[in-house]
Amino acid sequence: MRPFYAVASVGLAVALAASGCAMPSAAGDGGDGGGSVGGRVVLADSAPMDEFNPVAGYGSTGVSPLYEGLLRPAAADDQTLPDLVPALAATEPEVSDDGLTWTVRLREGVRFHDGTTLDSGDVAATYRAVVDPTSGSPIASDYTSIARIGTPDTLTVEFGLDAPDPGMPARLLLGIAPSELLAPGPAAESTLNTAPVGTGPYRLERLSPGEAVLVGNPDHRDGGPDVDTLVLRSVPDENARAQMVLTGEVDGTVLPPALAAGLAGRDGHELLSVGSADWRAVALPTAHPFTGDPAVRRALTLAVDREALVEHVLAGHGEPATSPITDAYPEHEPDDARPHADPAVRRADARGQLAEAGWRPGPDGVLVRGDGAGGVDGAGGAVGARAEFVLAYPVADSLRRELASAVADQLREVGVAVDLWGGTWDQIEARAGEVAVLLGGGDNPYTVDTQAHRTLHSPTPQSGPLDNPGDYGDDGVDRALDAARRAADPAERTRLYRQAQRAYLQNPGHLFLVTLDHTYLVRDTGHTGPAPILEPHSHGATWGPWWAIAHWTARP
Repeated sequence: MRPFYAVASVGLAVALAASGCAMPSAAGDGGDGGGSVGGRVVLADSAPMDEFNPVAGYGSTGVSPLYEGLLRPAAADDQTLPDLVPALAATEPEVSDDGLTWTVRLREGVRFHDGTTLDSGDVAATYRAVVDPTSGSPIASDYTSIARIGTPDTLTVEFGLDAPDPGMPARLLLGIAPSELLAPGPAAESTLNTAPVGTGPYRLERLSPGEAVLVGNPDHRDGGPDVDTLVLRSVPDENARAQMVLTGEVDGTVLPPALAAGLAGRDGHELLSVGSADWRAVALPTAHPFTGDPAVRRALTLAVDREALVEHVLAGHGEPATSPITDAYPEHEPDDARPHADPAVRRADARGQLAEAGWRPGPDGVLVRGDGAGGVDGAGGAVGARAEFVLAYPVADSLRRELASAVADQLREVGVAVDLWGGTWDQIEARAGEVAVLLGGGDNPYTVDTQAHRTLHSPTPQSGPLDNPGDYGDDGVDRALDAARRAADPAERTRLYRQAQRAYLQNPGHLFLVTLDHTYLVRDTGHTGPAPILEPHSHGATWGPWWAIAHWTARP
């Protein structure tokens, strides 16, 4: 048997020591709103306070005050891929020589918040609930490599894989719940959503509409945290959250970058910018008369000025992106399909490629193919089509709205008309395949597999409705991704992921735009804690400076 890091990719190895991070320097008031040293911290988030179920994806990246996984991300000296180290596991997982069996020994004496003792049956039940089709779990596709789960004894779990999976360490971050509370059926209807029971350093004391009060768990193996009360408030409106920080009602919140940057420095409040694997992209409908043409999609990837999006929409807090596999990963393949740094040259190339594909300016400046009346030719190709499409974004997300608007402006310069439409996710899902969608991704950044597979692979039975809403698929991309998921050798795996990216660039299905830095407006609480780590798509009160709040200590 080998320790798991012997087959894991670069960055998933031994633990690093936690690095200290002082909280910002403004003074907390210690009243009913903001925190006081050693006691209470209050945070505002956009998320509702009724989604605490790990089967539905809560805490699936190993960071939660309520739940713990078999492994957890470790603190690091920088915001690169963190190491994954034992949490509920007593030691590092052991891997069979053929890479098909992962054996995890559990810590003894770990108790859930309800007083029951953690055993291997709870681990097996949690994983089985996630992949159970009746649960409708949005993270089920991340665990398809697990073929069986065995429990040889109460403290041992064996994961049997259908093929070697170097991304397996990241799949061991899933928060574990008591088997007694994992009833069959939709995860959205589970009692765990509003009555979470985990093994984490905090437990839920009180839940009311819009507010969750968490208190330190004195029975946790590390003892009760110094911050013994953590209050989470659901405040969807970002301007309201910003005002709550400025008035001292809360100690911090996540905000869009331009808003956070505009408030930083006011009365000592500081902006904390944290690197992430959280990308934004436009998923183009591949059955559409305009965006269904691969030549069009290649041209549009040239027409988007990603550097301008970072500068003007993200206020500099992010990086241009042309793939969900960013340069945070050793598998990253630099994009050589955009040889010109000058966006004007790239736009000219885009116009030339569109012209070669048969698109000419119409009377109103919008490109048309044929007479613009619509139809198909004898080979099934679109003729008479206009270069236009609808771009949908979640109406409550101002950052996606701004990105959508900026992309529409940029594409207008090459003769493409984009009609913006803001809706709810349910409304957008109902029109998937018909409209383009402003997507976000990077749900589990601690394996490159989930970064790429959900978005670039053709849809599978485990795919969520918004994993690949444009129904993109390419045989070459699929073959490389499937082989990479099963490649035990890190060098071969890197080669295959780079092959997938090169194949994708020849037949893109999305307009990848940017990778975000998550931005938080914070005020001082008088504590020091571990520095932030590379964050996933999910962010807010669980992340930023508060990702390891149980390990904060009061400054002298």
